[in-house]
Amino acid sequence: MIKRSLWLDSIQQAWRHRSIVWLSGVRRVGKTTLTRMLSDALYINCDLPSAQRMLEEPELFFDSQVAGNTLILDEVHQLRNPSQLLKIAADEYPQLKILATGSSTLAATRKFRDSLTGRKQAIHLCPILWDECVDPFGIHDLDHRLLHGGLPEPLLTTHKDPEFFSEWIDSFYARDILELFGIRNRQGFLALFRLLLRQSGGQLDYSQLANLSELSRPTVKTHIEAMQIAHAVHLLRPFHGGGKREIVSRPKCYAFDTGFVSFEKGWNSIRNDDRGLLWEHLVLDTLRFHFRDETIFYWQDKSHREIDFVIRGERDQVDIVECKINPDKLNVAPVVAFRKLYPKGETMIVSPMVKKPYKVRRSELVFNLCNTRDISKSVG
Repeated sequence: MIKRSLWLDSIQQAWRHRSIVWLSGVRRVGKTTLTRMLSDALYINCDLPSAQRMLEEPELFFDSQVAGNTLILDEVHQLRNPSQLLKIAADEYPQLKILATGSSTLAATRKFRDSLTGRKQAIHLCPILWDECVDPFGIHDLDHRLLHGGLPEPLLTTHKDPEFFSEWIDSFYARDILELFGIRNRQGFLALFRLLLRQSGGQLDYSQLANLSELSRPTVKTHIEAMQIAHAVHLLRPFHGGGKREIVSRPKCYAFDTGFVSFEKGWNSIRNDDRGLLWEHLVLDTLRFHFRDETIFYWQDKSHREIDFVIRGERDQVDIVECKINPDKLNVAPVVAFRKLYPKGETMIVSPMVKKPYKVRRSELVFNLCNTRDISKSVG
């Protein structure tokens, strides 16, 4: 079993703030395997009828536990009333450490009448980060990570298996979308999902998506919201601070994994033109690990000058993250335009070619060059 210290440390850190930690992520991303790495924890698979019976009376169950025990409630949404169980644990048994898992956020199912605001710490387990590929997974080839994606099973195979990705998509609809959201138009939903995979990293055009998927515009919006809750896509809002020529309303949509993007595009190998877009996905995953989603944006103006990612800090601090396979090929014009509007903040170029962080000066601006592992150190 490959120990994922980055995420184990994140769970331990979360327990310092709350006794309940909610670990969510798409199916087969490695949630169960990760929870098994927690030593001296009582693991309960809530899919099992015996586990459901055991947890039917929460007070009796929790009274039987010793203070300081660690409990893992895997697939907790399968219980009849999971929100009540976790609320009782948080309010009446704070001496217990509980890790509850599910494929989606707590908003995914009607069973969660209480989202446990103020009672939990949430962790989103994304596909394997580029930082983790070399150590502990032993994957040194960037193209392999981009093509196969970050779910453990396809990442650790030599040859990409299209059947895995097709089966995953079918299971995603049946287990997450139909079961949790009650969306019964399988053909329309999957048509929209596949469109979003092919267009990943681009701005959303709801009207175009409605025409191509043969769904109504409101239905497209509802389906995309379900995909967001289920962690299948992430919407990145445009950053704006009052500039008259800034884009203010069209979010970008990123699919959850590069393997599914390359699968849906029909790619059997990674070409030079493919790497830049897929590298953006890996950088975004790293940013979401280190920073809150509500602080991460992209920027574009009406002259189509664009910044890959913007991180909003305190007061007037606004950090820039540009993703480049080759850091020497940066177009500085968008950065210069952005810094005229927002002069305070770090300006970063993130590249897989950079082994150790360093600084360069371009157009009187100082750029911090780094790899994904040094992002949190380079942002102000």
